[in-house]
Amino acid sequence: MSQQDWVVLPDGEGSPVRERNEPGKAARWRRWGPLALVVAIMFGVWQSGLVRYLSYESIVLNNYALSAFVAENLLLAVLAYFAIYFAAVALSLPGAVAITVAGGLLFGTVFGSALTVLAATLGATVIFLIAKTSFESGLRDRAGPFLGKLADGFHKDAFHYMLFLRLVPVFPFWLINLAPALLGVRLPTFVFATLIGIIPGTVAFTAVGAGLDTVIEAQYAEYMVCVGQYDGVSGACAVSFDPSTLINANLIFAFFALGVFALIPVAVKRLKARAERQSTSS
Repeated sequence: MSQQDWVVLPDGEGSPVRERNEPGKAARWRRWGPLALVVAIMFGVWQSGLVRYLSYESIVLNNYALSAFVAENLLLAVLAYFAIYFAAVALSLPGAVAITVAGGLLFGTVFGSALTVLAATLGATVIFLIAKTSFESGLRDRAGPFLGKLADGFHKDAFHYMLFLRLVPVFPFWLINLAPALLGVRLPTFVFATLIGIIPGTVAFTAVGAGLDTVIEAQYAEYMVCVGQYDGVSGACAVSFDPSTLINANLIFAFFALGVFALIPVAVKRLKARAERQSTSS
């Protein structure tokens, strides 16, 4: 047992007593083990090629099989969809838009949106907790004045800043899962802001998926014609439509307006504090 595994504490009569600290290896495993596990699983998923199935093309080519599976095994299909979306978010995998569209196609707008919001929130919470456990304390120890001031400012209005980041699709979803953990955002604030903030975007893409039946059927028919013409030559045919192209200026403006609305309480709070300072100084 090394010397650093013990601390010296006074007993009831003031004489020093050695008490064993938590073993260093166990502490390190609790801090870095979950992160290492996520990275290992992420690497395995990428190496296995499973990521390619998280695409709109995969939805089109497997639409009939997926629809039949949902019709025959609704509960199992719901659990599978939830698990896939949760894993995609927790592992920071691409394809969230495609999976959300699939949720609308398979389960409809209302039920598909509810499943997606819950799965995404849970997955984001898991990676938030892992990042908080692994990095937060070390980052605070090494934080300079600027980062410390940034963290303090963010923490004062964390919910509204989080809501803005979730509503306005400017930064990647995985980045918004990690950054609040490093800035000391509390778990309830993160969960509630995430749950509320992702609803508009989720409903929009789920509704798109719910109305794509005829488009997907047409895409599949075109794909099969192409395969027949090229006699199955690998890479000769592809699905050309991407639902992310449905994001237009009006939709982006709507999300941005919601984000600005979320920051109104912050602006009011700052203006009120400034007015109080001015009245006090005068």
